[in-house]
Amino acid sequence: MLPVSVSTLEPNADSKPLITAQTLLTRLSTSLRLALSHCRPWTDFFDRTAFAKPASFSDATSRLRKNFSYFRANYLTILTAVLAFSLITHPFSLIILLSLIAAWLFLYALRPLELPLVIWGRTYSDIEKLAILVVLTVVVIFFTSVGSLLISGIMMGIAIVCAHGAFRMSEDLFLDEQEPFGLGLFSFVSAAASSAAANAAAPVIVSRV
Repeated sequence: MLPVSVSTLEPNADSKPLITAQTLLTRLSTSLRLALSHCRPWTDFFDRTAFAKPASFSDATSRLRKNFSYFRANYLTILTAVLAFSLITHPFSLIILLSLIAAWLFLYALRPLELPLVIWGRTYSDIEKLAILVVLTVVVIFFTSVGSLLISGIMMGIAIVCAHGAFRMSEDLFLDEQEPFGLGLFSFVSAAASSAAANAAAPVIVSRV
C-alpha cells in the first residue's frame, strides 16, 4: 500500500501549480468582467452637450467628486487603457514587466512548499526567494524605463480623468440608492483589488498548508 499511496500523491503535487495558475487566471478574468459591468453608458460619458467650463475652482472640485462617484468604473477603464497603451508602445518595457510578474507568480505566489526552488544545486527558502524578488522588483522599477513609463502612464490617465471630471456637468447625474455618494474611484479600485487578492490567495494558501 505504501508505494501505491506515494505514486498517487506525486502527480497531484506536480499538478498543483497548473491548477492554481488556471484558477488564478479564471478568477482574475471574472473580476475584470465584473468591473467592466459597472461602467456607465459611454454615450453619457462622452455626451458633448454636458460639457461646460466650471464657474470656479470649487465648482470644478464639486463636479470632480460627483463624477468620480458616478463614473468610477469608466475612469478605471480609461486609466487601465492609457497604461496599457503606454506599455504596448514600449515592447521592451512590457516584456520586462511581464517577466517580473511571471517571476513573482511562478517562483513565489503559485509555488507550493513541497516543490522547492533549486538553482545550481542550491535550495532557496521562501524568505530567500522573497528577498530576491523584492530586490529584483526595486531594480526593475527604479533602474529601468519601466518605472518612469508606469508613472507617466498613470499621470496621463489621471490628467484625462480630472479634465473630464471638472468639465463634465454633474447636474443630470443621479446615484443609485445602493451606491452612496462619495465612494469615488479609489474605493472601487481597492474593493476590486481586495476581491482579486482574496480569490488569488485562496488556492495559494491551500497549496502551502
